[in-house]
Amino acid sequence: MSVTGKTVIVTGSNSGIGLGVAQELARAGANVVLNSFTNRDEDHAIAAEIAKEFGVEARYIKADMSKAEECRALIDQAGGCDILVNNAGIQHVAPIDAFPTEKWDAIIAINLTSAFHTTAAALPHMRAAGWGRVVNIASAHGLTASPFKSAYVAAKHGIVGLTKTVALETAEEPITCNAVCPGYVLTPLVEAQIPDTMEKYNMGREEVIKKVMLERQPSREFATVEQLGGTVNFLCSDAAKQITGTTISVDGGWTAL
Repeated sequence: MSVTGKTVIVTGSNSGIGLGVAQELARAGANVVLNSFTNRDEDHAIAAEIAKEFGVEARYIKADMSKAEECRALIDQAGGCDILVNNAGIQHVAPIDAFPTEKWDAIIAINLTSAFHTTAAALPHMRAAGWGRVVNIASAHGLTASPFKSAYVAAKHGIVGLTKTVALETAEEPITCNAVCPGYVLTPLVEAQIPDTMEKYNMGREEVIKKVMLERQPSREFATVEQLGGTVNFLCSDAAKQITGTTISVDGGWTAL
C-alpha cells in the first residue's frame, strides 16, 4: 500500500520540516492538510502551490497547537485523517533557574500536549477507515539531552513515551505509531543563522557548519527535509507494517555517541 489518495495532516507545516514532509508525501500522491497558527494569504498559497505541483488535494487550516480545542478541531475540519504527522514545535534556551515559566508552559503545550489531542481526535477516523499511521517528529533530544533546553528535552522525551503508548494501544489494529528523531536539519531558519555564526566565530561557511553548528553530529552534514519526508513515507508503507512504537534517528550518528 502507498500513500496515494490518503489524507495526511501535518501540524506546524507552513515552513521547515513540516512543509518538507508535506511536500514529500504530496510527491508520493497523498492529499495534504497544512497547518500553523497564522492565517495569511501566503499560508493558503503554499497549499495551492503543492496542489498544482503534485496534482493532489492540498489545503491549509489555521489552528493554534497551544490550544486543546483547536488541536482537536483541526482533525475534524480536515474531514478525515489517514496519516497524522505531529510536527509543531517551538524552542527556548535558558538555564533551568532562569527558564521563564511561560516559555516552559508554551513548549510543553505545543511540542507535547498538542500531539496528545490530535492523536486522540485522529484515531477514531483511522479506525473507521481500517488503516492509519501516526508519525511524531521528535528529535535527537528525545533520546539524549543538552544543557539549557530543559523544556524542549522534556517535551521530546515525552513524545517518545507517548509514541510507545499509542503503539501499544493500537498494536492489534492496522494502525502504527512511530517517532522520527532528527538531528540538525537544514531548514530556512537554520540557514538564516549561518551568516551570524560565521561572523561570531570569524569562520567560513563550511568551517562554521562542521566545527560549530554540527559539533555533535558525527557526519558533519545536516539532515534534509527531503530525507525526513522520505523516512515518514517509508513508515507509511507496507514494508513498515510491523514497525510500531519505536524511534528512527535521522541524526548523522548523534545518538550513537
